[in-house]
Amino acid sequence: MNVFLTIVHIFGLVVIGFSGLMSTCLFLSQVTHDGATNAFLEGSVLTLLLGVAMFYPTLRVPKKVSRQAGFLLVAITWSLSPVFCAIPLMLYLPTLSFVDAYFETVSGLTTTGATILSGIDNLPMSINLWRHELNWIAGMGIIIFAVAILPILGIGGMQLYKAETPGSVKESDLPPRIAQTAKALWLVYAGITAACIVSLKLAGMNWFDAVCHAFAAMSLGGFSTHDNSVGFFDSLPIEIVLTIFQLLAAINFATHFIALRKRSLNPYIDDREARAFLTLVLGSCLMAAWVLWDRGTYADYWTALRYATFNLVTIATDCGFANQDFNQWPIFVPMWMLFLSCLSASSGSTGGGIRMIRTIILMKQARLEMFKFIHPYAIKPMKIGGMVVSNNIITSVTGFIFLYFICIVILVFALLLSGLDFITALSAIISCFNNAGPGLNQVGPATNYASLSDIQKGLCTFAMLLGRVQIFSIVILFVPEFWRK
Repeated sequence: MNVFLTIVHIFGLVVIGFSGLMSTCLFLSQVTHDGATNAFLEGSVLTLLLGVAMFYPTLRVPKKVSRQAGFLLVAITWSLSPVFCAIPLMLYLPTLSFVDAYFETVSGLTTTGATILSGIDNLPMSINLWRHELNWIAGMGIIIFAVAILPILGIGGMQLYKAETPGSVKESDLPPRIAQTAKALWLVYAGITAACIVSLKLAGMNWFDAVCHAFAAMSLGGFSTHDNSVGFFDSLPIEIVLTIFQLLAAINFATHFIALRKRSLNPYIDDREARAFLTLVLGSCLMAAWVLWDRGTYADYWTALRYATFNLVTIATDCGFANQDFNQWPIFVPMWMLFLSCLSASSGSTGGGIRMIRTIILMKQARLEMFKFIHPYAIKPMKIGGMVVSNNIITSVTGFIFLYFICIVILVFALLLSGLDFITALSAIISCFNNAGPGLNQVGPATNYASLSDIQKGLCTFAMLLGRVQIFSIVILFVPEFWRK
């Protein structure tokens, strides 16, 4: 019973936090008289009362959290928080169904960027700010989850965080305490976001668009204040700024912290994961541009390079902006973009998917197995960045990647069973599972997810949640052995 009350207490605090976040949108609505004041006032008060009703009655409950309760808390927080966040949307848009409102807020909190809304240009500023605040807060929450929540779950929070980034993040480089590390990474995240806002303003955006798109770029959330996304601006300087900051957001934030503290670019050079990520993504931009030019999609290579670079980077980093309907491109390019969304982003970043470090480990393990086949009696440990990778990490990575692909296969077949065509089903699940946003065909960048049925939206919503918590935190709840003492 105490375990249940502890979960209620902590979740109540989270709900109170979202009520406070709504108050910022309430203030903007009052200042701009955009018509959404009552929606945020009622939503904020209702959320506050429900949060307080959970938090204060359980104030004296012991706060010790078991591993089982910890995983359950993570699942409850990610799956139920969107219910409270959907309240302002449903109050302002009474025709919006709960399924659609829940889909939109899950997409925001998982930094997916998939949307069911149309007429976004005409939405009140406060509603658009709310969608982007969900992106930004959740983006930092993903990083804090890695360094502050995992220790509560008893699975080696900071140790796992460092173990996944061998060669780049060493114990002496980060603050010694979990809380200090979380604070340091939060400051880096906020500082780079501020730089992005100023850069977008200088590139030609107004302040409101600059704030919203900076929130979406740094969280790799992909929401926009316009139906045409970044294509609305048709501005090369804006695209360059967003491309740079999306690449920064997809690199381990601990690497950013170390580079800023040492005032040196060497941490980026030493980070094997960052080097592999940048090499793969930027090399793919050159290749994609050549394909688009060669197939006659664009008249010259430089135009092809402009559009290929922006759209490939935004999908590969799992952000989800768009400035062209890449659904109309030769199929090789958008499919390659979706493939990159599976593996490009670094651990400790706001991106999703397998993460680049796991890709590196899997490739090295495959090469090591071939070496052992040729030299069966040789002893050769796996090393990344001069550090030995333990067998426990290799086993964990192998298990994760198996679960990753089997979950995608099951969800794709479920969408096929519901009546979707193969390309739509495959791209929708890959985009949602990797938190990348737009897919192809029926859910391409020129459309959105509104045309899907409630069952199909539910499957995509589950894919977003499953991908955001890195599968284990939800799947393990269904393993009977996990609940046995």
